[in-house]
Amino acid sequence: MSVTEETKTAMRGYRVANTFVPARPLEPALYLVATPIGNLGDITLRALETLSGADVLACEDTRVTRVLLDRFGIVNKPYAYHEHNADEVGPKLLAALEGGKSVALVSDAGTPLVSDPGYRLGQLAISAGFRVVPIPGASAPLAALVGSGQPSDAFLFAGFLPVKEKGRRDRLAELSKIPSTLIFFESPHRIAATLASAADVLGREREACVCRELTKTYEEFRRGTLGELADHYNGDDITVKGEIVLVVGPPDYDDVPGAVEVDVLLRELASTMQTSKAAAEAARLTGLSKKDLYQRLIALKGEDDPGQPES
Repeated sequence: MSVTEETKTAMRGYRVANTFVPARPLEPALYLVATPIGNLGDITLRALETLSGADVLACEDTRVTRVLLDRFGIVNKPYAYHEHNADEVGPKLLAALEGGKSVALVSDAGTPLVSDPGYRLGQLAISAGFRVVPIPGASAPLAALVGSGQPSDAFLFAGFLPVKEKGRRDRLAELSKIPSTLIFFESPHRIAATLASAADVLGREREACVCRELTKTYEEFRRGTLGELADHYNGDDITVKGEIVLVVGPPDYDDVPGAVEVDVLLRELASTMQTSKAAAEAARLTGLSKKDLYQRLIALKGEDDPGQPES
């Protein structure tokens, strides 16, 4: 090992509150490291140790990642890996894994492989038999979900909707009956058109939340029905800036396909179980919301025997 390599190894570590923390050696693997989506304070200690200790650090944009590394005193050099150079750089990263090195991958913000080209490298690494290690942390879809106020027991992350109106409406129609909260990424200059399409296809009364600039200074959660939100963002005096996550609540129970069959299931389960347990078992079997199923079962019991107290 040359002096230069020894020096680099000794410098592996990170700084927190002016304290230098040495990074432990990493086992050979592909590490998928979540990074902050806005507030750099959301980085985890495990992520810092991985970023500073990896033999190879690949990222979406070296300039963006360099800001994070400098903030915590990490001297590791990032290398670009993105959709435009994946065919060239991907094999080099796999070769590093083959050579027994540790490789860390980050996106510009959030969790790698979520709506970015990193999934290609993950697939290649898994196919080649290499260990893949997730380093969890910040995630825009989850931050939006928990801040939106919409049900979180079942949700679907659908990424970006098609840009053209017909494709967008067709995709929304495909998702319209799914009994889950829907989560989308959207750009500020398309949010008005997306909300207008969503209100038409999913229904103006369906609950939703526009989550903007998550974890940043001007973080905003605008809640309301799709109709209300569409009207607001269609205003002439509205200028939208920043990154956006759109969260749309699940459809009403009666709008879900197979509602009659679910009613039969609920009645069968309730004949041998208490209401709450029957709703939980029905949720497990159908993937529907336990809360919605519980409320539906209460309504069914009221229809079957209006004078019977609930269990």
